[in-house]
Amino acid sequence: MDAGPEHGYLWEHDGSPSRSRSAFGKAVRKRRLALGLSQERLADLSDLHRTYLSDIERGARNPSLASIVRIARALRTTPSSLLEKVR
Repeated sequence: MDAGPEHGYLWEHDGSPSRSRSAFGKAVRKRRLALGLSQERLADLSDLHRTYLSDIERGARNPSLASIVRIARALRTTPSSLLEKVR
């Protein structure tokens, strides 16, 4: 996994930031569902808007580091455990 210096994206081997966002979003959704949480409940726990979380899960948003940390804490995991799926 490489960081794209011009945009700060996490890139996959094919250079696609959208595939990395999608992989991160899938990891968030999988963990959320494993904990039996709705998007609304995750929004409450992370203090983020539900539609923002929905966009992240669909790979439509590039979350900030602060948002990744908030999501990980709400999901009772670490940012690195969610990001390790972004290979």
